[in-house]
Amino acid sequence: MRIEPTLRALSDPTRLRIMRLLATMELAIGELAQVLGQSQPRVSRHAKILCDANLAERRKEGSWVFLRQLAGGNGPGLGGAVAHLLARAEEADEGFAARCAEDRRHLAAIRAAREDRAAEYFAAHAAEWDELRVLHAPDAPVEAALSQALGDEPLGTLLDIGTGTGRMAEIFAPRAIRVIALDKSPEMLRLARVRLQDIAADRLELVQGDFGALPLADASVDTVLFHQVLHYAQDPQVALAEAARVARPGATIAIVDFAAHEREELRRQHQHARLGFSDDQMFDAVGDAGFALLDTRAIAGTPLTVKIWTARRSAERARQPEDAHA
Repeated sequence: MRIEPTLRALSDPTRLRIMRLLATMELAIGELAQVLGQSQPRVSRHAKILCDANLAERRKEGSWVFLRQLAGGNGPGLGGAVAHLLARAEEADEGFAARCAEDRRHLAAIRAAREDRAAEYFAAHAAEWDELRVLHAPDAPVEAALSQALGDEPLGTLLDIGTGTGRMAEIFAPRAIRVIALDKSPEMLRLARVRLQDIAADRLELVQGDFGALPLADASVDTVLFHQVLHYAQDPQVALAEAARVARPGATIAIVDFAAHEREELRRQHQHARLGFSDDQMFDAVGDAGFALLDTRAIAGTPLTVKIWTARRSAERARQPEDAHA
């Protein structure tokens, strides 16, 4: 590890301001440009220097690029040391403190704008979502049943696959050390970011990715959640195999989805690839992926029943989708 890149990265006042903002939350390059009153290309250059020093990382979501603080930094403990140093500097330097306070006021306005855009999106899609909600059980009993199914143990690193608006991540974040909220849609991640913006930045990671090819390391999470997601998978076995790959031995997976049904309009109008799942289908599917089914629950609705299946990851290698057809 070399200290010079870190010191060079911290030698510019604008980059110090960026680091203090990132200590609060992950921000888009365009949002940072608004707060700092600088052009996006200029902010992008500052971001590159911070990323090259391993103090921050960039993440692309559609046409947006987000920047987040790297807690680990350039070597063990250095990122935390830098964050601590800048926090102390803000306490000791009145000029720096005033500039940071002004930046946070601009940031508060950006957060309010995010919430306004989210409200507009919800309003535009309310009829579509209400049409789906009337077909199954209300959210509250499903959420309560899921919480019971996951038990009382801490959730460790929680991966919420297909996080959507971030509701599940919001509910279970207090029980998790860290939350990874993943969705393929940049629009949904922006909605989730609004809902989850009060979670500490070092405990939350929003990731754009596909459940068929998770952009995560092997054996890196303790709890995996599929909430009303698996019925969109053309091949659910691929998604479950990926979940098993990133799950640590002994990890828990919870799948919330519809019981098998015959509502063909969901396939035609809402792109459901699967019309729910039977218990036998799920038993075989999680078993082939390397999980042992632990519990099954049903929450009746009219006409659709919501099922919750929980399973535990074995210590052996998960069977790949091609193994299941061998």
